[in-house]
Amino acid sequence: MDTGSKDEIEDCSTKLTVDVWLKRVERRRQLAYASEYDFCSDQPMNDEALAKRGSWTGRYDFLLSLLGYSVGLGNVWRFPYLCYSNGGGAFLIPFTVMLVIAGLPLMFMELSLAQYVGLGPAILFKRLAPISEGIGYGMILVSGMVMLYYNVIIAWTVFYMVVSFEDPLPWRGCQHEWATVNCFSYEEEDNCLASNRSYYMANCLSREQYRVLNVTLRTPRKPPAEEFFKNYFLQISTGIEETGMINQRLAICLLVAWVIVFLCLSRGVKSSGKVVYFTALFPYVVLAALFIRGLTLPGAYDGILYYVRPDWDKLRTAQIWGDAAVQIFFALSPAWGGLLTLASYNRFDNNCYRDAIVVAISNILTSFFAGFVIFAIIGFLAHELDTSVDSVIDQGAGLAFVVFPELVGKLQMPRLWSVLFFFMLLTLGLDSQFTLMETVVTAVLDTFPALRRRKIAVVAGSGMYWFQLFDKYAANWSVLLIAIAECILVGWIYGCERFISNIEEMLGKRSKWFHRFWVTVWKYITPAMLLVIIRITVTLHQSQNIV
Repeated sequence: MDTGSKDEIEDCSTKLTVDVWLKRVERRRQLAYASEYDFCSDQPMNDEALAKRGSWTGRYDFLLSLLGYSVGLGNVWRFPYLCYSNGGGAFLIPFTVMLVIAGLPLMFMELSLAQYVGLGPAILFKRLAPISEGIGYGMILVSGMVMLYYNVIIAWTVFYMVVSFEDPLPWRGCQHEWATVNCFSYEEEDNCLASNRSYYMANCLSREQYRVLNVTLRTPRKPPAEEFFKNYFLQISTGIEETGMINQRLAICLLVAWVIVFLCLSRGVKSSGKVVYFTALFPYVVLAALFIRGLTLPGAYDGILYYVRPDWDKLRTAQIWGDAAVQIFFALSPAWGGLLTLASYNRFDNNCYRDAIVVAISNILTSFFAGFVIFAIIGFLAHELDTSVDSVIDQGAGLAFVVFPELVGKLQMPRLWSVLFFFMLLTLGLDSQFTLMETVVTAVLDTFPALRRRKIAVVAGSGMYWFQLFDKYAANWSVLLIAIAECILVGWIYGCERFISNIEEMLGKRSKWFHRFWVTVWKYITPAMLLVIIRITVTLHQSQNIV
């Protein structure tokens, strides 16, 4: 986007004939490589290589890629837990508010910016205002760090999906070398009690042996799935300071994960745009199947009721608003650079306003529906273990690789459900990883276009600690600060009215209410809300450290 005068932009848009429109689109592509750009120039590109940046080839490539990027693992393993811990159905109120005043405005802003100029974050902000060049590099740095540890999740799902074909499932029972004395299998306990014996510390003891031990203390119980995940698969060390040896099993899975990502991105957006037709839609099929199956299980109703029961008093706390705001950034992923990268391959006249609204609404509905699925099966697991729902609820890796594997062992056809679940996690992870990877690659190729013709620690014992460290801090404070800088740049330096004029060049004339709403949101409401979010986050972080 040129920093020339507003008059130049208006002069260019006086006669919007087909020829002028096509020349403008062609010049937009040239902007990615020209050091000096004349917005009204009609000179053709003088280097054929400049036309090879790429673009979406199918009608729904961009929309599905955007949906796949926004709907990821967080919708399945983070949102339900946040909803449960923040007042159930009451959490939807702050989540929707944050979506309207923070998530959607930032998403629409980034899609419009990148679509207008056809550039990724590495070059876009430099062209917009040289002083803002660091915003783009900050986004690329965030995406690069997240990309590295996000592929570890894909490696985990690859492993679990492969071993899910084994009969019986490898995490069933405690009679394995990786099981400790704290391993507790309800299935083995039932079999032991049926033979009139006692189950203690993963052993089936006779009544006499049990009396000789004189057991008075209750030992901690760990499900076999947790011990399998930590002791066998991760081979986790005692702390982050103890690196340990390279886990060959995990290293091979990580290599496979990178090969999968490379193959899907080998031809840029032309190949990834086709893959997302499957990876973006398949998770909905699995979620629907799991939901239907979950409703038939005993205890499912109790789990769902536990999930949606609203606690209106929670709305008075800062915690629920802070969690809702942070989840919006994980859900829609503004300020990461991925939205800019995807939109930079759009046609100039694509309706990115419609796409932003569709994806935002789809995201919140997917998150809420995933909660029904997760809590239906968690309610069943609590019923089977004869315990309360809150004693088995978990989030993140604990939900995906401990709670659910423990659950499938109690279902009919456990291997089928296990393969479907982990294949769903794989597709969810790949969608997000495609965009993270494409963000970094696009940044390099936009900066060094000559490379287009050549386009082609977390696996050690302490890897889990590093994974959690990256997961918590790689894209937390940084994206909030980047988003504030974006709002200041567009709202105050470049100018909202000027930016909306650019949007009208792509989408057509808009009403005065459209102008007033977005000027108010981008200049005042969204940056103010982001500052409040940072304040809430700092306060909660300090209170947790004190505790």
